[in-house]
Amino acid sequence: MAHKYSLAHLTVLGWSPVEMAYNAALIGYDYISIRNINMGVKGERDFSIPIGGERYKALKEAIDETGIAIHDIELARVVDGVDVKSYEQAFESGASLGAKGVISSVWTNNKDYYTEQFAALCDLAAQYGLKVNLEFVTWASVWNLDGALELLNTVKRPNARLMVDTLHTWRSKVSVAELAACPKELFDMAHICDGPAEIPARDDKEALIYTGRDARYYVGEGAINIADMVKAMRPDTVLSIELPHLARVEKYGYTEHARRCLATAKEYLKNNGAE
Repeated sequence: MAHKYSLAHLTVLGWSPVEMAYNAALIGYDYISIRNINMGVKGERDFSIPIGGERYKALKEAIDETGIAIHDIELARVVDGVDVKSYEQAFESGASLGAKGVISSVWTNNKDYYTEQFAALCDLAAQYGLKVNLEFVTWASVWNLDGALELLNTVKRPNARLMVDTLHTWRSKVSVAELAACPKELFDMAHICDGPAEIPARDDKEALIYTGRDARYYVGEGAINIADMVKAMRPDTVLSIELPHLARVEKYGYTEHARRCLATAKEYLKNNGAE
């Protein structure tokens, strides 16, 4: 079974969701993964899409014209001071445009709080038919596979899934065997990219964040065993290419960078028996 590919917003953060839809369709992606939840991060634009607004109408038109679909929306963080109910408008508009899931991650060390909030997040998403893909991020509070599985096993929500990012998986030293041991029904989507062999210390957040947000490698270019990670998941797992690289965007422009992301991923996975 050939994998379906999505273009993650962080790869082309200067594009609006409308630009993503038109350009991703031309390049050959199957889906787009949009960041329609504004996190207030420096340098990021507000891509919220209220139902009925001009952004919503333009994105719906782009989807209808191109046939491309939204696979997932992000990022529904579980973090101190943010009630997950505040994400409802984003869930409603995303689902009405065809999104299948939402990405979440945990950014507070208060275990009781994040367990309660993640359960509530799953329940809210379920009202809109959305799966919740829990991502472990190496500079977040739930930062490895064990922590993510513990949370999923605690809340036991039928729409909760495990989302593997190949960079974070490599940097949290998760083995392919550990991934293969996970229940296959937990996999719905994954973020793929490559990265350097060196793994920064967990307390070196600056180094972890730099690669994660500014300098990920094309698939097959670095040290990560992406092919075996992909083989450990369900064969129909959607592969969302999250590959921000500021220097390459400066060199090639967003369109060529996004094209190279897809072309290198397909070539690598085919050559390594994972496609």
